[in-house]
Amino acid sequence: MNQSPRTPVIAGNWKMNLNPGEAAALIRETKPLVADAGCGVVFCVPFVDLHAALEAARGSNIKIGAQNCHWEEKGAFTGEISARMLRDIGAEYVITGHSERRALFGDTNETVARRSRAALDAGLTVILCVGEYLEQRQQDITLEVVRTQTKIALAGISAAELARVIIAYEPVWAIGTGLTATAEQANEVSRGIRGLLGELYGQASADGAVIQYGGSMNAANAASLLAQPEVDGGLIGGASLKAADFAAIVAAADASGTASRA
Repeated sequence: MNQSPRTPVIAGNWKMNLNPGEAAALIRETKPLVADAGCGVVFCVPFVDLHAALEAARGSNIKIGAQNCHWEEKGAFTGEISARMLRDIGAEYVITGHSERRALFGDTNETVARRSRAALDAGLTVILCVGEYLEQRQQDITLEVVRTQTKIALAGISAAELARVIIAYEPVWAIGTGLTATAEQANEVSRGIRGLLGELYGQASADGAVIQYGGSMNAANAASLLAQPEVDGGLIGGASLKAADFAAIVAAADASGTASRA
């Protein structure tokens, strides 16, 4: 059993799903199911759902975040949202570098770094996504790809700021495909990321960093993934849209022994 002192975080990424009324209803349904969670619980919701989600989560242990932010504080960037806007409305987290943003909307390692920098400057906690495509895994360059993504995204981020960065390892080939990395694969890459953090920031910072698994974690496979010593939670897609499934993953995080103990 994993006895890590790190407190895991289970974060739901709703992607482009649920209108404000549906968002509020899902949070109200989820709240009593996760009220006693020993891990962090976050929902990252569409921009239009932020107000409803924050109101529905008020007084609970559920934190609310967004799925992206711009790197500038303001300006002529039609359709974009700044990190300070998110913080001002009450959001506490933001996802940067998700594979769908990289593949479909042109995000690069460099723009992910700029978004992450802006989010930290605004006081948000960043969920930084990194991961390889299937052909890269087949070429046995997974660790090189993930190390490069991580190193560029963290450029200029201090050890103190690293405490507000969660790294989500999401093998791109396992997102929305029904495929999942084995628990051993997830642990191996997470260990590689932690090794890089040790090189960049020292072992104490690396040991304290939260590294999630983000490739189709669900109620059925969560326990085996979360039992791995280097896996500190999950970035959950489809399963986060069902209160019972999401709550089961939160329960698995607690049962695995990854939750911090007082």
